[in-house]
Amino acid sequence: MPGLPSTVDLDECISRLYKKELLAESVIEAICAKTKELLMKESNVVHIKAPVTVVGDIHGQFFDMIEIFKIGGPCPDTNYLFLGDYVDRGLFSVETISLLSYGFYTECSRKYGNANVWHYFTDMFDFLTLSVVINDQIFCVHGGLSPSIHSIDQIKIIDRFREIPHEGPMADLVWSDPDPERDEFSLSPRGAGYTFGAQVVKKFLEGERFFNVFDASPENDVHRAEQQQQQGREVTTEYFL
Repeated sequence: MPGLPSTVDLDECISRLYKKELLAESVIEAICAKTKELLMKESNVVHIKAPVTVVGDIHGQFFDMIEIFKIGGPCPDTNYLFLGDYVDRGLFSVETISLLSYGFYTECSRKYGNANVWHYFTDMFDFLTLSVVINDQIFCVHGGLSPSIHSIDQIKIIDRFREIPHEGPMADLVWSDPDPERDEFSLSPRGAGYTFGAQVVKKFLEGERFFNVFDASPENDVHRAEQQQQQGREVTTEYFL
């Protein structure tokens, strides 16, 4: 990662993380600061090319992530797209998000003796992009679609450099969920975002000339990308945890 202080050796950091050793607080601060600097230059909608391995929710499951790297191949030989939920449920959220670049607060405080690392990471989270498009054909997002968003251009103008609001298009992209029992939008029972069905997806795909939507929902079909490759479309392999 160019631009990091000379005292930060990324290869050494990665080696320590694989051994489940904590990075120094100053190192995490430097990595988060550089990551924010790079993210500020990115659009809300990032366009990338296949091949890329798309990974759903991690939730701090460090050993699951290591297994994914074993299966898919190490970075930078393999390109990965993580769709969010990096922390919170596993015992190694700090190591997980460090290696990739809410109970989480408690874990940071326990491992470092203060909340500084939590602040570094959560501040960086506010700079993450909102969506990715693969090969101008596959729309990738953490949560789902929004009744307020009818085109990619509407996502591009959202002010994302802030905490996720409780409602509105930015919240919908993060919190909405697909529901196979519905056709249209319905308020989500979780209290944020919407549930949405096949008709919503079909309309969005046709409007943007995409042929699929990937999100981080565990209900997604893990074989979907492989099926598309068999149809002659170069896309991805998905892992959902």
